[in-house]
Amino acid sequence: MTEKRQLNIEVESMHYQKLLIAIDDDDTISSKRAFNYACTLAKAYQIPLGIVSILETGDLNIYQSLSPNVVEGRREEIAADLDAYVQKAKEFGVEDVTPILNEGNPGHVIVEEVIPSFQPDLVICGSKTKPSKHLIGTHASYLAKYAPCSVTVVR
Repeated sequence: MTEKRQLNIEVESMHYQKLLIAIDDDDTISSKRAFNYACTLAKAYQIPLGIVSILETGDLNIYQSLSPNVVEGRREEIAADLDAYVQKAKEFGVEDVTPILNEGNPGHVIVEEVIPSFQPDLVICGSKTKPSKHLIGTHASYLAKYAPCSVTVVR
């Protein structure tokens, strides 16, 4: 008969200090679910919440990208939507909300620029249940693989 090994494990409470939610302006369904989760955590923990949205310049065709009016118009749309998310988070009860607007490839920009600047200890993002091209949901695996902090993917 072998002797049972005793593990010396104690459950310790784990609390996040700062959250970042990645919003995809082209994928409102998965973004809303992730946003709801992020707001719930930020309110419960009473911690800062960053809301990032990325203008995906790779989605623009050559004519659009060369037209300053098209790029600026798209940037203004995303900024307005980002402001709406910030307002909704505050109405829900999240006290400290920071909007972050950037441009480029979402996964890369979030990992290389936004996370080092904002310094969250948890990134939350949405992911569509069906793969789709150029949506932040498809960048969820990139974030999970390369982010220097924890990542939660909400479906």
